[in-house]
Amino acid sequence: MPRNAPRSLNVRWGSDPVLVSNIDPELPATASDADIAKVVAAGRANPVTVLPEPVWAALAAATTGPDALAVQLRSTAEEPGGLLMEENVEGATLHSAVTRVHLSELLPGIQPRTGMEVMEIPDPQVQGLTEDDRPCAVIRYRYRDVEHLRHHVWQTVHGTLSLNSYASSILARKVTRNLITHPVEIAFEDGTEPFHMLVVRDGITRLASAWAVLAGPDADAAEAATLAVDSLLGKSAAPPAGSGGGPLGRRLAAGRGRWRRALRDEFAQEMALPEPGLRAAQIAQTAVLPAQIAVGAEGHPGHLLAAEDIFDDAIRSVLASVHVEFKQWDAAAQNVEVATRALKRVIQLGDSLVPKDDLQIVHGLAVGRITAEELPTVAPGETAPPGTALWRSVYLVYWLTRPELLDRLKDQAKAIKGGKRMGLKGFAELLGPLIDLPWRAYKKQATTQARNAWNNGGVLTEDVLQEWAPRPTDDFTALVAPALAGDTDARCTLAVAGGVALIADKLLTRNVGSALMAAKEKGGVPFRADVNQVIEDLSRPDNELGLWTLAQAAERFRGDELPENAVTMRHLTRRDSAQDPARTPYIHFRADPDADDKIARDADGVPEKLYQWDVVWASNPERARKAHPVKPAPPLFPASSTGTDPSGTATADGSSGGDPAGDGSGTGPGDGSGTGPGDGSGDGSAGEGNAAGARAGAGTGRAPASLQAVEQRRILRDSVEAARDALDRLHLLEPEVGRHTPIVPAAHLDELHKLLIGLQTDVENLRRRLDPDDDQGAEAEADEEAVQDGTHDDAHDGLRPAGRH
Repeated sequence: MPRNAPRSLNVRWGSDPVLVSNIDPELPATASDADIAKVVAAGRANPVTVLPEPVWAALAAATTGPDALAVQLRSTAEEPGGLLMEENVEGATLHSAVTRVHLSELLPGIQPRTGMEVMEIPDPQVQGLTEDDRPCAVIRYRYRDVEHLRHHVWQTVHGTLSLNSYASSILARKVTRNLITHPVEIAFEDGTEPFHMLVVRDGITRLASAWAVLAGPDADAAEAATLAVDSLLGKSAAPPAGSGGGPLGRRLAAGRGRWRRALRDEFAQEMALPEPGLRAAQIAQTAVLPAQIAVGAEGHPGHLLAAEDIFDDAIRSVLASVHVEFKQWDAAAQNVEVATRALKRVIQLGDSLVPKDDLQIVHGLAVGRITAEELPTVAPGETAPPGTALWRSVYLVYWLTRPELLDRLKDQAKAIKGGKRMGLKGFAELLGPLIDLPWRAYKKQATTQARNAWNNGGVLTEDVLQEWAPRPTDDFTALVAPALAGDTDARCTLAVAGGVALIADKLLTRNVGSALMAAKEKGGVPFRADVNQVIEDLSRPDNELGLWTLAQAAERFRGDELPENAVTMRHLTRRDSAQDPARTPYIHFRADPDADDKIARDADGVPEKLYQWDVVWASNPERARKAHPVKPAPPLFPASSTGTDPSGTATADGSSGGDPAGDGSGTGPGDGSGTGPGDGSGDGSAGEGNAAGARAGAGTGRAPASLQAVEQRRILRDSVEAARDALDRLHLLEPEVGRHTPIVPAAHLDELHKLLIGLQTDVENLRRRLDPDDDQGAEAEADEEAVQDGTHDDAHDGLRPAGRH
């Protein structure tokens, strides 16, 4: 029977009309076992494709045209590789098949841009696979457990849609450009059995947008992500293997098959209607996507990249050719990709003086495959360094700037970026997103300034680029004495550790012209200087103040929050009081080499906070004094000339003496504590008014309005308080959510803003009716209502705005 021709529909996507074109009359069915067997046999017989049989089976089940895929894979004498695409990249040749796949068989993969993002769910560990010492065209993603997988998929889809969506375009024309995909083995650290699927490496925005279309015009990013996770992995964690149904992979595949059949039946019903509507268009345009599936990789002779790394490096080369040269990622994402690929190329070419195994460790630490806690097991030397994020940065900077490695890394980075020259600052720029990996989620308010500081040279001083070795210690201040005595290792360790700490905590930023005019407390600096020059001057062997500044910054550094004296936006609401009161405050103090504890204190003995001004001043006090000479003190006048008491009440900053009433403690009746007479209790005087109301309401089957108003006032007050608490909790969650998606989407904020404006308007109208200054009639009416419900005008104090609007 000839197939019916595609048709077009006019639908509405939200408030926008959309012409949906080229809707197929039916959806493709799931591949049969016989079709899957053909693909498995053709794939295993092809000499250029190396994939285990379960991977071929998963790949065949994902495609809508297994027969066509088998034809592409079929090897002949003239074409041993069949009809597969060939792409020659650095060090390898990729072989790929072009076909169409079911939406429900595609997982979103890891992109290099996520290497610089703030993500609360960590990426899985990535490992290449081999068979008979040949690279397999499959990568292992190792998650902690099934919940980690579910959360990671949700985060990727949600974060992608929060940044961009092609939903309306896909609804109109489908996904027309091939997604770059490859097989992946999903493994788990908790012992759950692994399974295989296809993963999308380029085109994740198109994939996420397809789920957004299927979710509907009224669904937000979170709902679309939830639909994707539930459809791909079931609505809950998979049951234990002992509960029946076979291995995890088979159970999940069966669930996806049932989901596709239900979708196919729904589509058939929609298309049977005289006028198919939006739902038919949603399903037709998203159920199937075009894909380019990598199924083979061959390493080029003479290249020394490990067999398990060849396929992943080849895939990343394809992605980089698109997103670094053409459709660019942002600068930080490009820097992550360029730096890690440059290191991989150095390993691959094998012409470095550093052993290959050592370079693999450096690469693992740079991309997060080796954690900071594992540093003591991989760092060389008799004394193992502490397994902390700051010590990770010290060793990473040390390893990546060795003279025997630095020039080769710069050469490869230039080749990847297509440039002719890479200076010191250009290389430092590549390091910024690698260094801040462990703490970027917690210090995201300073991430932009920190990366700008790395673009301005970072910690790459002249001494750091020469011969030295880290000096592991549990107390950075113990390195000051040897550094003053000329120990280069101690000085460079302090320069890197202290410099990284100051940069990460926004106490040393790229100096701009406006900083020269800013106040000390607002990030001002006494003079202009590059960041690496400031750190170089701080770490001079004759600069005791500078070395103590570096040592104390490194010693106090925390990777899970910003210090109180970092110049960032400060929260003024109750969230600060919600923090653990037993936790030691995180503050950097100004150094004073002459003090017993090396901490500067004011006249009252209180430690002085460290600011960027102090850091830059400590780097070169002589230059700072020339730029800001000390002004002579004004002459002292006798008490009789001013008519004031000789003891005086003026303070050093020119303010009057401490007025106890003006301490800003905020304990007055307007502190919003909700404990005053306006807390909405409203039940203290049932009295005659309520009795009269009760008599008036007798026989009506409902409580008097005045009694109902008491309960509604309580609900109103509690609801406003609950909203305040919810907003506080959202602010607390914001550092964990990170920058990949807003804590509240803009559309939700607009909706909330309208609701709040409406609520404020209604409250204000009520207040004006009860305000005696507005109208005498309103006053009499308010008094009468107050008598009836047993309350007074003070009942509204807790909701009254600070002023009229």
